Amino acid sequence: MRAAGERRLRIDGGQPPSPETIAAIAMVCDGVEDSGDSGPVVVELSGAPRGGWARELTVGLVSKWERALRRLERLPTATVAVADGDCGGPALDALLVTDIRIATPSLRLLLPVADGATWPGMALHRLAQQGPGSAAIRRAALFGTPLDAARALALHLVDEVTDDVEGSLTSAAELTAPFTGSELAIRRQLLLDARTVPFEEALGAHLAACDRALRRVSAEETT
Repeated sequence: MRAAGERRLRIDGGQPPSPETIAAIAMVCDGVEDSGDSGPVVVELSGAPRGGWARELTVGLVSKWERALRRLERLPTATVAVADGDCGGPALDALLVTDIRIATPSLRLLLPVADGATWPGMALHRLAQQGPGSAAIRRAALFGTPLDAARALALHLVDEVTDDVEGSLTSAAELTAPFTGSELAIRRQLLLDARTVPFEEALGAHLAACDRALRRVSAEETT
C-alpha cells in the first residue's frame, strides 16, 4: 500500500542516462514542487550497464543528467530508494542522492566501466564523500569492484537490507511524514555542506536556520 501523496520513480541502471529518464525525474520533481505533497518520493532502482553503454552519451547529456539528480537531491520532501540486484550507472547515481536507502539482499553496487576505466561521474564523488577512507570504496572507484549488500550496509551507503521491502517503505513513510517542505530541504543542504564547508563559513547558514525555527516557535505560541 502506498503512503498518502507518495510518488514513485523507476530508474533502470542497465540503460545509459537518456532524455526520457531526465524528463521522468523532472516530472516527479515538478509534481512535488507544484502540489506540496508531503508523501515521500520512492525511487525504484535496479540494473547495471553492460559493455558499450557510453557510446551514445555526450557531455551535454551527462550535464543535464547530473543536474536532474541534483534537483532530486534537493526536493522539499523525503526521497526513499529501493535498490534490488545489480545497481550501477544511473541506478547507482540515483541511489546516492536519496535520503533513505532500502536494499534487498541481492544488491550489488557497481561503478560502470567505459574504455578500460570506471566512469568518472558524480557517483564517484558521492561515494568518496559518503564512505571516506574506505579501502572498499577506493577499489570500487578505481577498479569497479562490486559492493555487495552487506558491505554497502557496513559503509552506510544503504540504511537497511531486507526482504520485506513494502514493510520498510511503510516504516519510512511513517518516519518522514512529519518532515517536509523547505525546512527539510534546508537541513539536508546543511548536512551536505558540512562535508566540505569549514565551521566558520557554515555558521551563518546554521544561525539563519535557527532564527527561522525560533520565529516559527514564537508564532505558534502566540496563536
